[in-house]
Amino acid sequence: MLRRLAFSVPVLVLVAFVVFLLAAASPFDPVYQYYGVEIYNASAQDVARVREQLGLDTGVLAQFWNWASGVASGDLGVSRAFRQPVAQVVAERLPWTMLLAATGLALAVVLALVLGTTAAWRQGGWVDRLVTGLGHVVAGLPPFVLALLAIAVFSLALGWFPVAGLTDGGSEVTFGQVAGHLALPALVLGVSQAPWLVLHVRQSLLESLTEDHVTGARARGLRERVVVLRHALPTALLPVVTLTGVRIPELVTGTVLVEEVFSWPGLAGAIVTAATAVDYPLLAVVTLTATAAVLLGSLLADVAVVLLDPRVTADG
Repeated sequence: MLRRLAFSVPVLVLVAFVVFLLAAASPFDPVYQYYGVEIYNASAQDVARVREQLGLDTGVLAQFWNWASGVASGDLGVSRAFRQPVAQVVAERLPWTMLLAATGLALAVVLALVLGTTAAWRQGGWVDRLVTGLGHVVAGLPPFVLALLAIAVFSLALGWFPVAGLTDGGSEVTFGQVAGHLALPALVLGVSQAPWLVLHVRQSLLESLTEDHVTGARARGLRERVVVLRHALPTALLPVVTLTGVRIPELVTGTVLVEEVFSWPGLAGAIVTAATAVDYPLLAVVTLTATAAVLLGSLLADVAVVLLDPRVTADG
C-alpha cells in the first residue's frame, strides 16, 4: 500500500501538468471567457491588466509552478469561471457527485450479483439467454443515451420520476426531495455500469462451479442452493472485486455524463464550465480529484482481494 501510495504522487503531478498543457493548447482564451460579452466594451489596456491579474501573461510552466506552489501550501486557487475559491466550488459539489456515484455503483453490484448468479445457475435457459443478450446490448449504449431514454419513458411518458435537478423548483433540500430526484439518475448509472459486472459474475461463477471444493460439496449431498450460494459464489466474487476497481474510470466518466443530462449539481457542471472557460485552477483540481478516485478505487480493490483470499499474497 505504501508503494502504491508513493507511486500515485508522481502520477497526480503528471496529470496536473498535462491538464495545464492541454488547457494552454485550447483555442479558447481565458480572458474572453472571463469577460463574456463585455469583452467587446473593454479596452486593450483593460484586457492586458486582467490578463496580468489572472497570471496569464506568463508561460504555462510558470503558471503551473505558481499553482502547484499554492496547492502545496493549501491554497487551491480561485476559480475564474465561478469567481469563488476552488475549495468552495469543490466542497459544494463533490458530496452530490459522491452520493450519485456510490448509489449507482451499489445498484450495479446488486444487479450483477442477482442477475449474474441467476444466469449461471440456470445456464442455457431462457433467463441465461435473456440476461446475456441484454448485457451485451446495454454494454454498447453510452450512459447519456440510457439517460435520455429513461427521461423519455419514466419522466415524460409515465411521470414516475422528476426530469432533472436536486429538488423541485422552489423546494427545500430534504431527504424525500433528494431521494426522489436521485432515483432515476442513480438507476441509469447503475444499469450502465452493470453489464460487464453481470457477465463477469456469470462467467466466474460457471468456472467456480467446476472446482473441486464445489464437487465435494455436491458429493456430500448438500442442496444445490447451498452449493451455489455458500461454496461457489464466494470464490467467484473475488475476481469481481478486482474488476470493480478496474471499472472505476468508467464509473467516473458515466457519472459526469449522467450528471449533465439530469442537471445534477455535482462536479460535472464544474468540469464543463472549467473546460470551456480554460479555468486552470478548477480544471486541474477536479481532474486530480477524479484521478485520485481511480487510483484509490484500484488500490482498495486489490487490498480487498488480499484480505478476502488467503491464497493471494501482498507481493503476488
